[in-house]
Amino acid sequence: MILEGNLDGLATFLFLIMFGPAILFILIGAVLFYYEKKKAGKVFMILAGVYCLISLGICGAMLS
Repeated sequence: MILEGNLDGLATFLFLIMFGPAILFILIGAVLFYYEKKKAGKVFMILAGVYCLISLGICGAMLS
């Protein structure tokens, strides 16, 4: 009764958690790469890939 409600925003929230930080890391990495800080840019891009891989595993298991 109290727990019944509209949970449409839950999937959106999980997708935001899955891809939000990865997109932010990619943008930071691209900016650093553009401003000739190639090593730091590569690190952020690798972090984005690792975060995306882990979050798809954990949040993907929660979604299914």
